[in-house]
Amino acid sequence: MARLLIVVDMQKDFIDGALGTKEAIEIVPNVVQKIQEYVQQGDKIIFTKDTHYEGYLETQEGKNLPVEHCIKGTDGHEICDAIKEVIDLDSYKVYEKVTFGSSQLARDLDSGVYSDVDDITLIGLCTDICVISNAMLCKTFLTEMPVFIAADCCAGVTPESHENALKAMEMCQIKIV
Repeated sequence: MARLLIVVDMQKDFIDGALGTKEAIEIVPNVVQKIQEYVQQGDKIIFTKDTHYEGYLETQEGKNLPVEHCIKGTDGHEICDAIKEVIDLDSYKVYEKVTFGSSQLARDLDSGVYSDVDDITLIGLCTDICVISNAMLCKTFLTEMPVFIAADCCAGVTPESHENALKAMEMCQIKIV
């Protein structure tokens, strides 16, 4: 059996681009270290990428968050260079998602693609939007699977919303480590 690490939206636009924050920049070394730990142990790693297209501002999300970001084909859509320096992303499953939670990841969880793992840990951005959404999908589709959040490998839109999201996930029996 193995562990599964889900690296959520560690994309340039969320780190130092259109929606970047100081806190997002600060977690990059922790995220890289966590990825390297999983690689060294031979555990599974998957990635999600927030993915939008031309006309984003006309979508429901775009109307509520009117900042173009993670537009497919732009530099901001790419996983950050620090991660690409330590692993070859072509060797890993990358879920492109058009909303907060990955519907394809949910289908894979439900169909048993990850039934050979002992636990799931999520890291990445943003704790209060996409990390919490994907963590809840894990708990929904794999009800008996231990799910963890590595808090020092996550950042929220604000430090307060990060803490609120951690508390909400803890209430849903997701372990904060």
